[in-house]
Amino acid sequence: MFVLELTYTTAELERIDEALPAHVAWLNGHYAAGTFLTSGRKVPRDGGVILAAGEDRAAIEALVATDPFVRLGLTEYRVTEFLATVTAPALEAYRQQLPAS
Repeated sequence: MFVLELTYTTAELERIDEALPAHVAWLNGHYAAGTFLTSGRKVPRDGGVILAAGEDRAAIEALVATDPFVRLGLTEYRVTEFLATVTAPALEAYRQQLPAS
């Protein structure tokens, strides 16, 4: 499981808003593929957060590089991998096991 934290590289929200439809279309494609579980703006509005399912960090990093916000130089990503060993019932399908020692 991955937490994807976006931080805007520009304070010009007009530029973000112009690129937002392309970013939302990109998000929707990854929701349809089952990779993204939830996402939204940070408060204050200086970026966003995405919760993503995946086993391969390199694949997730390659995926975020395709975000229109990244391609336009509007955001940077911080990718944090974690093991979702405890979940709400609705996310039970995403529960992970600790690796054997």
